[in-house]
Amino acid sequence: MLPRVTLDTMILFLQMFSNSDEAVINKKLPKELLLRIFSFLDVVTLCRCAQVSRAWNVLALDGSNWQRIDLFDFQRDIEGRVVENISKRCGGFLRKLSLRGCLGVGDNALRTFAQNCRNIEVLNLNGCTKTTDATCTSLSKFCSKLRHLDLASCTSITNMSLKALSEGCPLLEQLNISWCDQVTKDGIQALVRGCGGLKALFLKGCTQLEDEALKYIGAHCPELVTLNLQTCLQITDEGLITICRGCHKLQSLCASGCSNITDAILNALGQNCPRLR
Repeated sequence: MLPRVTLDTMILFLQMFSNSDEAVINKKLPKELLLRIFSFLDVVTLCRCAQVSRAWNVLALDGSNWQRIDLFDFQRDIEGRVVENISKRCGGFLRKLSLRGCLGVGDNALRTFAQNCRNIEVLNLNGCTKTTDATCTSLSKFCSKLRHLDLASCTSITNMSLKALSEGCPLLEQLNISWCDQVTKDGIQALVRGCGGLKALFLKGCTQLEDEALKYIGAHCPELVTLNLQTCLQITDEGLITICRGCHKLQSLCASGCSNITDAILNALGQNCPRLR
């Protein structure tokens, strides 16, 4: 693994080889090697390098350098058109995108993103409060390789989103719908029937969930390793026992704030979940 390259190092590198003549550096090193060097730069440095010269602009903005993007540091400035432009630039190269906290990004931009970035595997929309079921419909239609999806605090999400994900994203392994309090047992039922490979499910603050929702999870998610049910106030021992019996690989369980559970669940966990940490 090569060390991370800073902008200063890159500029020094350019000066050493070109003496301000960018044609020379293009002759000294093949494009493939230059692209390899650029691949170790972060988003900020890539954008700054793109302003150095015309040749560097082409290299810095090459889609292969934009496989993983985290825009959290720029969240206040990110609008839908920025996401659309990124998706057009990256296309099929993009594998991981974090828009955590980007309040200005909505369904239209994410539809364009889904159409252009069909190889996306990890998508973080935590706190993108303009996101609705329409976004999940787009992801279902175009992003069948999606494995990790974070929709925490996207409070407009309903059971329709889970049904869409179930139909179009069968490889989904991790889903966070914490504080999506419109989700009910019907949504969970639809989700697990199509996404039986779920390994991590975060349902914190989904206050409408009942024991029946857990029964569906226990019956269809044998690979589940992590489950967060914090403040799911309607959950009782009955629901959690079905999880214990169906999810023997469970390692992490959070039931904080579930005031209806008793010591009985501890016995069930001890008997059925030997990997619990």
